[in-house]
Amino acid sequence: MGWRFEVTISHPDSGWDHFADGWEIQDSQGNRLGWRQLLHPHVNEQPFTRSLNNVMIPDGTKEVFIRTRCARDGWSDQITRVVLER
Repeated sequence: MGWRFEVTISHPDSGWDHFADGWEIQDSQGNRLGWRQLLHPHVNEQPFTRSLNNVMIPDGTKEVFIRTRCARDGWSDQITRVVLER
């Protein structure tokens, strides 16, 4: 009965040393609610979309935040707010 998230990422993947290697879903306090690891570069597939199923969102949560990570540069400073519609 969890939520399904589909996240589209555009990243200048150039190979195994520099690629988007994951994304996470956080609550408003920065607690991780879900994590999707990306296991390989997507050099020729930009932008690309990946999903994560069965993410348990606490009752009363009205928004979550998506943050991406790069194998070379770490966590992005850009965070995307998602308003949840129940």
